[in-house]
Amino acid sequence: MIKQVKWSENPVTSQQKAEFENEVRSQPVQKTENQVTPAPAPDSEDEVIPPANNSRSVVESVGAIPNQLYERLGLTMPRWLLWILTVVLGIILSGLLVSTLALWTPLWSNLDRTDEDLATAGKDEQKMPLPGELWSKLSQYQLSRPMNILIMGIEPVSGTVDGSPESFAGKSDTMLLVRLNPSDKSVRVLSIPKDTMIAIPEKGEQGLTKVSDANAQGGPVLAARVVSRTLSNAPIDRYIRISTSGLRQLVDQLGGVEVFVPKSMEYKDTSSRLSINLVSGWQTLNGEQAEQFARFRDPGLGDLPRVQRQQALMAALLQRLNSPTVLPRLPQLTRLMRKYFDTNLKMEEMMALVNFGLNLERDNFQMTVLPGAFSRFSKDPNSYWLNMTGQQSLLNDYVGVNVPGLKPDTRRVPNLKIAIQNASNQPQLTEKVIAYLKQKGFTNIYKAPDWPDTQRQTQIVVQKGNRQVGTDLQKVLGLGQIEVSASGDLESDLTIRIGKDWK
Repeated sequence: MIKQVKWSENPVTSQQKAEFENEVRSQPVQKTENQVTPAPAPDSEDEVIPPANNSRSVVESVGAIPNQLYERLGLTMPRWLLWILTVVLGIILSGLLVSTLALWTPLWSNLDRTDEDLATAGKDEQKMPLPGELWSKLSQYQLSRPMNILIMGIEPVSGTVDGSPESFAGKSDTMLLVRLNPSDKSVRVLSIPKDTMIAIPEKGEQGLTKVSDANAQGGPVLAARVVSRTLSNAPIDRYIRISTSGLRQLVDQLGGVEVFVPKSMEYKDTSSRLSINLVSGWQTLNGEQAEQFARFRDPGLGDLPRVQRQQALMAALLQRLNSPTVLPRLPQLTRLMRKYFDTNLKMEEMMALVNFGLNLERDNFQMTVLPGAFSRFSKDPNSYWLNMTGQQSLLNDYVGVNVPGLKPDTRRVPNLKIAIQNASNQPQLTEKVIAYLKQKGFTNIYKAPDWPDTQRQTQIVVQKGNRQVGTDLQKVLGLGQIEVSASGDLESDLTIRIGKDWK
């Protein structure tokens, strides 16, 4: 067991050491009652016993060490210089010892624990398991109730060290509200476009601004407040802020993530030192490329295409985390979070979240985007204005709020807006699917641009977050894999992505 080294509260200064040395030299050494006496003589005649008058006090013996070295080595340098070198050498050796102990000591400690946590720890503090023991007992940590977590990806702050407290004071480039519900074992992710217009309460009528500004103006507390108010006072239990290096390091530690890049992405900004150069197709992205994929912004379409890519990246990360090869790296990933992630999650809560994610079924991971539209009358055409009409089911499922008087969307599936997207590499199938749906009574169907990735299986992409409508459409088609995410055509309620299995 490695014991922690405690420093003295009253270290001796170099000035006090010099004064003490002069005092020792100027005064004769007095023998004390506790003087060391020689041991009894052994029976061997060959062993030489030093005389008793050579015994010295501890202070004199220690002080004589540099003098003995000076005499035996035949040094010509001044004695005061030898003393200085001795003190410096001692400091260096002490520093090396402390550094070695620090490398073997766990990276988390009580430094970031609140006074409340320390006060309630009491006698159980010594019983707290070590990190290795925590991970070996991962299955013991369970979520007992639904939890809403606000996740923000923070833009780099100029002049700060990435991962430092100051680096988390920028605008939020990404904002997600994640709800984990143990009752139905689901994870639902609500993406909030960064240009969503919100009101900051303290500023009255002048407080209308974009949600991405909230963290820069008041930190995670203000960001959580405005998101909660925007979503009918939705509870927000915890927050996580991720720095730029956090995403890169996470992806690199996972060995990269496999995602489909729908089109080539090229962008260069010399002011922010951001350079993006990605080709289309399936790729295993490293940390830097994953950051480029998440931050690229299409001109004229606001933040919604980027939201789609962020959701695709999140799904790829979750799939990678479920890989058996990643499980042994979880303790190292936790240490990474402590450095590049800013959060008020406790260690036990992190363990419960990891355990919850490892046991999550694919169909229970659902994503959507905050409903709204771009306002043509706004000074900023990229401003995103909320439209919660008919969104009672979304508020209930994704944030856990029931609003009296807010009606759900009761439209039947044949009346929903459905996009037909060909991913089969067989152009004739598009018209065939449209004709089939019209025959079944569907009235709001349109053709979307072909999907560049050829797929063997037809997909039903539920764009607005309600899985039930995808299940209803699946019964009509007789095939199709349901995916609840915002990755379909942006104008649709549902997107049918035709695969080669359509006959």
